Amino acid sequence: MHHANYYYGHAHVLARYCGLTDPAHPPRMLGYLQHGWNIGDGMAPGVPLVDGSPMFVWSEETRRRSVSQGRRNVLAIGAPFAYLTEMTPDAGAPREGTIFYPFHGWEGQQVMGDHQRLIDEVRSVEDGPVTVCLYWNEHRVRGIRRLYEKAGFRVICHGYRGFWWRDHDREFLGRQLAELRRHRRVVSNRLCSAIWYGLLAGCDAAVYGDPMVLEDGDLTFGGEPRLRRQWPEVYGYATDRETCRALARRELGADNLARPMELRNALGWAEPLERCA
Repeated sequence: MHHANYYYGHAHVLARYCGLTDPAHPPRMLGYLQHGWNIGDGMAPGVPLVDGSPMFVWSEETRRRSVSQGRRNVLAIGAPFAYLTEMTPDAGAPREGTIFYPFHGWEGQQVMGDHQRLIDEVRSVEDGPVTVCLYWNEHRVRGIRRLYEKAGFRVICHGYRGFWWRDHDREFLGRQLAELRRHRRVVSNRLCSAIWYGLLAGCDAAVYGDPMVLEDGDLTFGGEPRLRRQWPEVYGYATDRETCRALARRELGADNLARPMELRNALGWAEPLERCA
């Protein structure tokens, strides 16, 4: 199984949905699973793929973009987060405040920008308490974390996504869903997976502020300018709830989730296979 299929516990969520007897140790997935929302073919830029191997993307829109770029054997199955949401009833607890996701980097690329400027804008816009969720990459940098703590924000991290088959936090998405459901709004300075997830989880959403710059960012598919052109509905301090939620359902494939046996067949899990850690 490609190591990115484990990111955020994705394979484990799908194994649980499929009703496998040991979802903590999902079988090898026969193909590549999209691990984050993007505006390309669903895969991370520059990742080498074995020709002819299945690609499992989240939405029909992503599937069409992938095919237009020459990919073949592409199947839209829906985002693992959408399956998790279906499996996890909302207790209906009161929501309060805002959860803010600053744009983040990863092992290979850092984000360049002014966090204090973002903090000042968020404080001027949001009513009620603010939780800032830092990606592990920024959470481990005390200087960045301390800026948000000094601003009076509650600072959290959902966990480590994993890398090269190691240190995957299988509860990452479950932790994220629980946090989203305790907040009234989800905001970010870039359109990203967390915005779509928050909308699906029942939050209002907004994208505003300095989008920052990713070190050596790949602009093949248009970058931040394209995000603003193609999804203007989610940008600004206030957005239309129903319009944005409909977009989230489309981008996450939430209205076209496979049935458990259909998904097992697609992922190559119809028969007992070798387990992975």
